[in-house]
Amino acid sequence: MFPSLFVILLSVSWKSSSTLAYPSEGFLHCLSLHFANSTSISKLVYTQRNSSFSSVLKSSAQNFRFTTPSTPTPLFIITPLQPSHIQAAIYCSRIHGLHVRTRSGGHDFEGLSYTTANYIVPFVVIDLVNLRSVQVDVEKATAWVESGATIGELYYGIAQKSRTLAFPAGLFYTVGVGGQFSGGGYGPLFRKYGLAADNVIDARLIDAKGRILDRKSMGEDLFWAIRGGGGEQNATKLVHRWQSIAHKFPKELLMSIFISSVKSSEADKKMTIKANFSSMFLGSIDELVPLMEERFPEFGLVRDDCLEMSWVEAILSTQGGVQLETLLERHQKTGVSQTFFKAKFDYVKQPIPEMGWEGLWPMFYEEEAKMANIFLVAYGGKMDEIPETEIPFPHRAGIIYSIIYVVDWDENENKNSKRFLNWIRRVYDYMTPYVSNSPREAYVNYKDLQIGSNNMFSCKGSYAQAKIWGHKYFKNNFDRLVYVKTKVDPENFFRHEQSIPPLSCF
Repeated sequence: MFPSLFVILLSVSWKSSSTLAYPSEGFLHCLSLHFANSTSISKLVYTQRNSSFSSVLKSSAQNFRFTTPSTPTPLFIITPLQPSHIQAAIYCSRIHGLHVRTRSGGHDFEGLSYTTANYIVPFVVIDLVNLRSVQVDVEKATAWVESGATIGELYYGIAQKSRTLAFPAGLFYTVGVGGQFSGGGYGPLFRKYGLAADNVIDARLIDAKGRILDRKSMGEDLFWAIRGGGGEQNATKLVHRWQSIAHKFPKELLMSIFISSVKSSEADKKMTIKANFSSMFLGSIDELVPLMEERFPEFGLVRDDCLEMSWVEAILSTQGGVQLETLLERHQKTGVSQTFFKAKFDYVKQPIPEMGWEGLWPMFYEEEAKMANIFLVAYGGKMDEIPETEIPFPHRAGIIYSIIYVVDWDENENKNSKRFLNWIRRVYDYMTPYVSNSPREAYVNYKDLQIGSNNMFSCKGSYAQAKIWGHKYFKNNFDRLVYVKTKVDPENFFRHEQSIPPLSCF
């Protein structure tokens, strides 16, 4: 668990609930003894008896699937004000046999930062909401960021100090820094500068023994591990053309596609496939338009399609052009979904033939897909230049783009949520011949328990189980992660349904 990260900033030129019996007071007593120089423990720790417990638990939960009455809840929520509070929570959890979940922003796609897939696993949540300072050094182009900060708070801190510095994290500003960076973290600048994790140059973490370690004291193995260890016919032809060229664009240009089914017109109930193209370019309109005319003339880009703005203004424009201060909003619903949802992820190494897309579109006309979409993000650029062993995130050279599949549904449909889960599984199965294989790669920040999970009750056999999903997320880096885990947490104290097991669990 790391409370803060030291990141390098980049110069850019822009012209454009549980059924367990309530435990003894021993855990709370333990915390009171070990919270050094703390405020009253009642202000930092919430129990299931506390009237604010539910609102605090749901405050940053982004997927409504995991906020229903049937969702397992923690026994305690700890909101530390300083690293010593985290140390105390870890120590007391160990001696009282409680599992620990750590929440930074609450965007975990399977809710694993604040719930569990199993009802009888007692756990506590350490919510880093109070540890979110951002200290920007413009002269050195670096920043210290506490793990409880959101990406928006990081961006806001940078924007307050400079119009020419930026950081290559994600678009969705309520995502927590600790969660995104530890999984890799890609965003609109990653083709030029790499992932967020590629630009983390130091970190402070607290290990299973409660020790505070920085890069020097944790060693290079552990530092490596924490950074990445998430019109039909015309649309078909444009998508097909895009996938052959987007990864070859200059590093300064990221072009993505958002695909969904929509009504042909207000008067017509028939559905059609709509593909929305969006781009972010580090340069001027005068540079972009001729580039697109040369590389992608079918798209028909003209000057009136473009707006010039600063980096942070471009981030805000993706959220509807909101004010800079909106980046400080932690609980606004942004990102992949606005409701109950399930997401899955793929990487593509060869262009998908037109017949492949045409076979997919009918699935988007089904009832379950009325709020479904897929999102295509071009790779290439800097990502082709960084070795796949540089950090745990291995999806580099050879990837031409990624696919995110998302299906949403309303609260009144949640009782039949299996319909939607089955739909997205069928889409995922259909895409099998067209995406990466051996392994079929996935992104750890888009967690998907359908590809495998650990046995939470027995360490034995966990390595074999974890290898199934582990190679999808990390490829050959998985074994090095197991090696690091064995060194720093041999007892497997920090664990969840998709956590790296130590070799003792072989």
